[in-house]
Amino acid sequence: MKKMIDIDFGSTRYDELVELRYKILLEPLGLKFLDAHRQKEMNYLHIGCIECLDDKLVGGLMLAPVDNNTVRMMEVTVDTKYQREGIGRAMVKYAEKRAVEAGYSRIVMHARLTAVPFYEKVGFRQEGDIFEEQGLTFARMVKDV
Repeated sequence: MKKMIDIDFGSTRYDELVELRYKILLEPLGLKFLDAHRQKEMNYLHIGCIECLDDKLVGGLMLAPVDNNTVRMMEVTVDTKYQREGIGRAMVKYAEKRAVEAGYSRIVMHARLTAVPFYEKVGFRQEGDIFEEQGLTFARMVKDV
């Protein structure tokens, strides 16, 4: 069984989330996680998914404030061993709930092109032109919540 949790910045669980993000998102691209990024993340909402049997973190994401109405969903990550089990969908649903509870009415994100169909299935729509960032191609996705 899986459970969605909020993760406190600077906690041991946060360190696990940073490591998971690095392993799944950055390392395959030859990118490094810079500790300088940690300070930016202090005011973000960090969400995780744990496997209840062994208390293992298997997924996570961040919500970063953009303005009073908008939050940006970033670094949506699911451990490769647990992909295709609905964890990503459950995390996005939980993130939407938490965004609304925090007073936001819109979620934006930059989705890799391979992930666009997933985000469209969970109600996001593409907005604007395709763009490149750090050698990767992205689509801006938005959802009113």
